[in-house]
This record gives sequence, C-alpha cells and structure tokens, in this order.
Amino acid sequence: MTADMFPSGLIQLPLRIKEQRPLIHNMTNVVVTNFTANGLLALGASPVMAYAKEEVADMARVAQAVVLNLGTLSSELVEAAISAGRSANDHGVPVFLDPVGAGATAFRTEAALWILREVRVSLVRGNAAEVAHLIGESGAIKGVDAGEAGNSAPADLAARAAHHLGTLVAITGQEDVITDGTRGYLIRGGHPMLTQVTGTGCLLTSVIAAFGAVEPDLLSAGAAALAYYGEAAVRAFERAGMEGPGSFQIAFLDALSVMDRHPLEEGTITALLESAGRGFVQ
Repeated sequence: MTADMFPSGLIQLPLRIKEQRPLIHNMTNVVVTNFTANGLLALGASPVMAYAKEEVADMARVAQAVVLNLGTLSSELVEAAISAGRSANDHGVPVFLDPVGAGATAFRTEAALWILREVRVSLVRGNAAEVAHLIGESGAIKGVDAGEAGNSAPADLAARAAHHLGTLVAITGQEDVITDGTRGYLIRGGHPMLTQVTGTGCLLTSVIAAFGAVEPDLLSAGAAALAYYGEAAVRAFERAGMEGPGSFQIAFLDALSVMDRHPLEEGTITALLESAGRGFVQ
C-alpha cells in the first residue's frame, strides 16, 4: 500500500492531533521524561506525566491514551501501571506498552508479562529482541537497547507475538512493522541518527499513542505514526544532522511540530498480507 493509497483521513492524522490536542498519560522513565513531553507538545498533543499510585487511576480515566514504559523499573511502578491500565480499560482508553529491556533481566521480562496479564493492552511496541522475549523466543539483547531476535523476520515475529499476546504489535528497527497478526504494514524510512539520541524509541511509543488517541483504527493509526516519525527524522537530519546529535535532537522536535505540512512520501507504507499461514508477503 503506497502512501497515496492510504486512507486520506489517516494521512491527515497530524492535523487532527493539533486540532483535538489529546491528553496522553505517560508513565515513562526518568531518562526520557522531558524529551517525551516536549515531543508530544511539538506534535500538538497534551502530555501528562503522573506516576503516584494514589492518582494514576484518576488520571488514566480522563486521558485519551495511556502509555506504560518500563525503562526505569520498580515494583511500585509496575503496581501503579497496572492500576492505571485497569482504569483505562474500564473507561475505554487505549493502553500502549513499551517493554523496555524485556529480556535484559528476568525482572523486566516478568514485569512486562505481569502487565499484559492484568491489563488489556492495545499495542506493544518494542525492538525485535524485546518482543521475542515476551513470547518465549530467544534473542540477544544488551542492556535495554535495540537487539535482533535470531534470524526471525520482524513481520513474522510480530505476527506470532500479536497472536500470542492478543494485542497489536509494532517492531521497530531499520524497518518498522505493525500487525494484528493477520493484517500488517511495513514502514520504510527513518534515519540512523535516531539511535544517537536517547529516548527516541520511548517517544515513538507515545507518538503512536497520540495517533491512536484520535483514530480508533489503531493498526492504521500506528502505521501512520511510524511513517511520519521516520520522515520527521529524515527532515531533521537534512536540516541539522551533520552538526551532531544535539542539533539533530532540536531539529527533530521542530520536524515533529510541522508533520501536518508534509504528506507522506509514496512507498513509505506497504501493506503486508498473510500467505496461507506461511508468513507475510508484500
């Protein structure tokens, strides 16, 4: 599916975010809080960072999306995340899980699985190794950063995870894929400079949540978010990337703020079709 075949209403999602200014409740990690808040503000959303167990259920109830990020992890955070997630479930608010570092330690993996057992998660976004560990498949991972998961094609891994976890799954890397296990999209774009700025993956999950907050078709909304995010990175590098990661970070926030002015390039989003149980084909 090329960009010009993608539903026109979804191409306009960045403008809808600016018009609706959805409240995104982020339970994210201390490393990326400022960057995530500024990224959502640039996009046109309204971020709130609330973590206290005494208030997260109330905050989730009034939000348009809830993001649970496990970057700086503790038992208290997991308990609060479950409280927020359950409240979101009770009030029809979509929940987005970023299982940062799943597989790096047993605690991280079990924390993510605990949340998935207790909360109806709408979408899981991670790298291939994180997603593989959530479904019991081996994959090399170092620290909490991106890793590959054996030789499994990301699209097929994402489809297995979607079936196993009962949620949409987005795997991000050199190319991104998002699927419900049957339908899926491959997204090309982005820039390697994203890996030189901490928190770009965490912000991406929150950006997907912002798109999902204004579009109930979360699969298509997620694909659009991934595509626009990648194109913002390309524009940021063209403007300031040669200066280094600091300049790139500022240019990237600027690029997020004008996404509504730049329609997607043709070929950015490709529809994936399940081939009789033998995996995805383009």
